[in-house]
Amino acid sequence: MKRLLPTLLFLGLLALGQSPGAKLYSANCQSCHQATGQGLPGAFPPLTHLDKVVQAKGGREYLIRVVLYGLQGSLTVEGKTYNGVMPPFRQLKDQEVADLLNHILTTFAKSKAKPISAEEVKALRAKAMSPQDVLKSRPPVK
Repeated sequence: MKRLLPTLLFLGLLALGQSPGAKLYSANCQSCHQATGQGLPGAFPPLTHLDKVVQAKGGREYLIRVVLYGLQGSLTVEGKTYNGVMPPFRQLKDQEVADLLNHILTTFAKSKAKPISAEEVKALRAKAMSPQDVLKSRPPVK
C-alpha cells in the first residue's frame, strides 16, 4: 500500500497538469481515436491528417461542425474508408469545443493554424446540421 500511494499521487498531479482540451479529449474522444490520435484501423479514423483539413477552404468550419453535430456515412481518410457514426457533442460549451479542437490540431496534427475561437464555434452552433450534411460539407483535402 505504501508503494501505491506515491504512484497515485504522481498520476493525480499529471491529471492536474493537463490542458482543458486534453481533459476533454480524454473524456470524449480517446476511446475511439486512441490516446495517440491514430484511431483504430477499419473502425475510427486517425486525427493526424487534420492539419490538411483545417488549412483547406471551409476546413475550420467543417471541424467545428463535426464536433457539434457528429458524422455519419462513408469517409475516406488517407486512402482508407471508414463507414461509421460519430456522435454529436453539442453539450460542450463553445470554449470547450475550441479547446478540444485546438488540442487535437496541435497535439496530433502538429498544425500551426490559427487557434479556433469560441466565437467561431458560437457562429456555427447557430446553424444546425445533420451528421450526413456535415459529411457532405467536408472540404477537398489533397
